[in-house]
Amino acid sequence: MAILVVFLVLFLINPGVSQTNNSQNNINTPIRSFCGRNPPIILSNFVNNRNSTLAEIRRKLSTNNVFYATAQSLSEGDSVFGAAQCRNYLSAAQCVDCFDAGVSQLISCLTGNGAYVFLDNCFVRYENYNNFYTNPDVVEDAGIAPLQLCGNQSASQPTFQQDVNGLLSDIKDATPKTSNFYVASTRKITNGNGTVYAIAQCVENTSQTICQNCINAAYNDLSNCLPNTEGRSIYMGCFSRYSETPFFNDNQTIDITNLLKGHSSNVPKIAGAIAGVGFLFILIVSWLLFRLCKKSKKTEEGEPDLDGAINYNYKQLQSATNNFSEENILGRGGFGEVFKGVLDDNNIVAVKKIEVGHTNKAKEEFENEVKLITNVHHRNLLRLLGWSSEGSNLLLVLEYMPNGSLDRFLWGAKKGTLNWKQRYDIIFGIARGLAHLHNEFHVKIIHRDIKSSNILLDHDFQPKIADFGLARFQPDDLTHISTKFAGTLGYTAPEYALRGILSDKVDTYSFGIVILEIISGRRCTDMNAENPSMDYLLENAWKSYENKNHIKFIDETLDVNFNQEEHMMQIIEIALLCTQSPASKRPTMSEVVSMLTNRQSVGNRELTRPAPINQDRRIQIGSPNKAINIGISGIPKKLEENESA
Repeated sequence: MAILVVFLVLFLINPGVSQTNNSQNNINTPIRSFCGRNPPIILSNFVNNRNSTLAEIRRKLSTNNVFYATAQSLSEGDSVFGAAQCRNYLSAAQCVDCFDAGVSQLISCLTGNGAYVFLDNCFVRYENYNNFYTNPDVVEDAGIAPLQLCGNQSASQPTFQQDVNGLLSDIKDATPKTSNFYVASTRKITNGNGTVYAIAQCVENTSQTICQNCINAAYNDLSNCLPNTEGRSIYMGCFSRYSETPFFNDNQTIDITNLLKGHSSNVPKIAGAIAGVGFLFILIVSWLLFRLCKKSKKTEEGEPDLDGAINYNYKQLQSATNNFSEENILGRGGFGEVFKGVLDDNNIVAVKKIEVGHTNKAKEEFENEVKLITNVHHRNLLRLLGWSSEGSNLLLVLEYMPNGSLDRFLWGAKKGTLNWKQRYDIIFGIARGLAHLHNEFHVKIIHRDIKSSNILLDHDFQPKIADFGLARFQPDDLTHISTKFAGTLGYTAPEYALRGILSDKVDTYSFGIVILEIISGRRCTDMNAENPSMDYLLENAWKSYENKNHIKFIDETLDVNFNQEEHMMQIIEIALLCTQSPASKRPTMSEVVSMLTNRQSVGNRELTRPAPINQDRRIQIGSPNKAINIGISGIPKKLEENESA
């Protein structure tokens, strides 16, 4: 309550105005802001957590020489992770003024559980995940383009562009090398009495590599603003600005001489002109060499689009995984083993070693997977960090999930350790990830192998869908296509397993099965050893629903109250709706997200007995002469690359 009172007082006052000495440009006016689109589960919980998080950040920023602060509030669900950073030329009071102005802009953001605002003097951001602490570019509910702002007045001094570009180049080189990723510097204009002021700042908690890449991009933006007298570049990971009007004191500059490794742009004008010509020559030669290098790597089918992921060499990843040692194995998937790796910057990653043969087709499949997951960004989808392709060694570098796969917590070593709140958050997260794949990406992506072992959990038990190796693009104008079977029986929709008919409703079916596993704590293909007459999971769920005896279906390790039981019964009904046949009776994943968000049951929709593939059913995959008989008793078998009927 005290926190709410503080914030009510805070947001009723006018935003503070920074009064940095000798500056007319530090009015705390938002330059760019965004309110997220993914709604919180319970608005009141979200607001309380957000207010608590922002209050703690404000307290930290009130301390002298604290320019970057994070905080989080995780109580009662709807977790909020926040971060704020001020420019280092501010006093503590000025920093708090800017923070207050930013928060007053964000306080009305109630439609989504994430938001950010940028001002000249600071930024404020909060999300319901914390990946952005170390990698600010993680933006999982809306794409964010960089922002370049150039002044509208051109400089009159003839050497202005050359002098400022030299200053910006020095700052670009120096900023990632400082301990706090911040540089402020000035440069006298050669033919005139003017001075240019410039700063660059990366998010303090990020890595040097991310900072360098961001500052490089910001430098290009500001160079394009010249010869205008001011410019700004805003990225999620860095902020850069120059102006002929002072916005910090002359005594607040950073000495970067020792960081430039002998490079100096304080040279005579003629030498500067010669250097400019030399630089242009080097640039042209470098560009030609780059194009030749790219051309040499192209395949007959064209070059894969791998933008956004780091191309590691094989030896780097071999070293990171201790030569792919057995002790570093995290798991074994459909395409090969996954290893824990520690990179040179001490970041922990998962390295997926692809084992699909040595054919051109295998290489093509690998490149397709890289193309796919490089461009997919969502909080509930596993993120690709890099890749390696040297000869027959095909490797993916993925973010590391410390809690491993969901199945460990349902029937493995960690069985019974997840409470209902955590299980529901996992269900909701999987639904949001699939909805993004089906409807929010620029092409429809069908995963085709959704199962508990393909759901990974981060340190906060938030789910991320893994293994896009079986996913394929589906044209938007097709509602279903016949394709090769790739999935796991027990999780696979009947129309796909039997006839090879693929649509996004195949993933909906698998999602429904995973829900039932999460609630019951049982594998979809297991029967109770003490009661051999017990049906497989889906059939058992239906009978529990039909007999209005949901409670017996719930995992006995769960300690739930009456309200939670009611909620779980609603979720079981949604799971049964997702497993209906024909596929047209199933909801889309976007509809499922809406049902889960609004705590809706199936409403007026009629539920009928699902049509699972039972133990003795013969499934014919391929032509009549190449039929394969498959049962699903015991651990399900993964089938790949068999021609559909």
